[in-house]
Amino acid sequence: MRDNMFNLILVDDDEDDRMLFTEALEEISIQTKLLLFKHGQELLDYLFQPHAELPNLIFLDLNMPVKNGMQCLSEIRNHPKLKDLPIAIYSTSSSDKDISDAFLNGANLYISKPNCYSKLRKVVEKVLNLNWQDHISNLNKDTFLFRI
Repeated sequence: MRDNMFNLILVDDDEDDRMLFTEALEEISIQTKLLLFKHGQELLDYLFQPHAELPNLIFLDLNMPVKNGMQCLSEIRNHPKLKDLPIAIYSTSSSDKDISDAFLNGANLYISKPNCYSKLRKVVEKVLNLNWQDHISNLNKDTFLFRI
């Protein structure tokens, strides 16, 4: 997955979270290209375009206006062209129900948003350095919940 550049998408309605995520990416050694969306409908409008450049990974917040993360996850997993896109839920929620629902609906990873910038940077770098093919093929509830 990491040939030259990681194409990433972050979908988050919180402007500060988008800004901090962008800054964290700029500080790590992995080459990335990042697209930002404020809610799920913006993401789906982009992904459903016939010539959209598909990302290597989507970071998807759960609690957003217009279309939330769980609705997006469901639509992506039910779309033949998009169903295999790696998706990391990236949320402030640590509720067992949200984690379980995300797993059952086909997310590949669940990340609780770190509470400080240095942890965010570590999380982003560690997630991008995952062997995604191995992670997805061995996915279970223990490997689904990301811990740093």
